[in-house]
Amino acid sequence: MTDLSLYRPNVGVVLFNAEGRVWYGRRHATPGPHNWQFPQGGVDEGEDLLAAALRELREETGVTSVEFLARTDDWILYDFPPEAMNNPKAWRGFVGQRQQWFAFRFTGQDSEIDLQADDEIEFDAWRWGALSEACELIVPFKRPAYEQVVAAFAHLAAQKSA
Repeated sequence: MTDLSLYRPNVGVVLFNAEGRVWYGRRHATPGPHNWQFPQGGVDEGEDLLAAALRELREETGVTSVEFLARTDDWILYDFPPEAMNNPKAWRGFVGQRQQWFAFRFTGQDSEIDLQADDEIEFDAWRWGALSEACELIVPFKRPAYEQVVAAFAHLAAQKSA
């Protein structure tokens, strides 16, 4: 059995637009080709997971106009790659991340998206794309986690809002 205390608590967000496409952000100052991902981030001590997901989404994209669609049932884990572990201060003793993923429908206009909404810039570009692209765009060490996210939310990609 996996010791979850070794994994940093984290939330991830898949943001669907009215056409069933998903939001991708290109990680700031990160060379390609695998530098696109969904918003995600750490959970503060005692923070509700849904509140953390909404906070991360707002901080990283400026988006607040959303409707809750779904949440993954279980924690999705991934390990940090060996090269990332060379800086133990960066990961504070964690071997990876455990994530709860949330799906939201974006109910605002694209003009609401503001990649500079927070002092810490996470993304320097964004686009809408197919959910099925996710595993090709993400860094390889996160790919197994993204495969689980895509499988969990695939039914939402086919749904378009009225």
